[in-house]
Amino acid sequence: MKRVCVFCGSAPGARPAYRIAAQALGAAIAERGLGLVYGGASVGLMGAVADAAMASGAQVIGVLPRGLETREIAHRGLTELRVVDTLHERKAQMTALSDAFIALPGGIGTLDELFETATWNYLGVHAKPYGALDVEGYWQPLLRMLDTMVEEGFLRPETRARLVVRTTPSAILDALLP
Repeated sequence: MKRVCVFCGSAPGARPAYRIAAQALGAAIAERGLGLVYGGASVGLMGAVADAAMASGAQVIGVLPRGLETREIAHRGLTELRVVDTLHERKAQMTALSDAFIALPGGIGTLDELFETATWNYLGVHAKPYGALDVEGYWQPLLRMLDTMVEEGFLRPETRARLVVRTTPSAILDALLP
């Protein structure tokens, strides 16, 4: 395991706990000698996780689509910032660069990244572990929806079980790391 990809919002969210968790996760990744791959922004939870990882000594690679360079405010202080043409290229590069994936709170883009990672895992495109850091119950409504999908026969229980959910950075890293 060399790098962990973190999906999260380019906004800070409504609760201070989200930023605190992002900072703690960035620091925990660095403390384990791992690198961080993320969406490349300097703002919101993205900026918080990247800044904390770098402050703790981690290599940080950001991958940002050209069209979001100004909207998400590209982080120019990273170890490496890769600017790509499309969102699809962003997700493909983040997947190629990473050995595991963690979703912090975020919006529709975070959900897209998490579900594409899960879908690619399900289809055998990769066999990398993935999970969600459940900050103050943020992911509970989504987890209930996934459980409903299992109950209604649209999602296999073993596929649902692949999504690792923990409430602290150390616990999620422990669960995802070999």
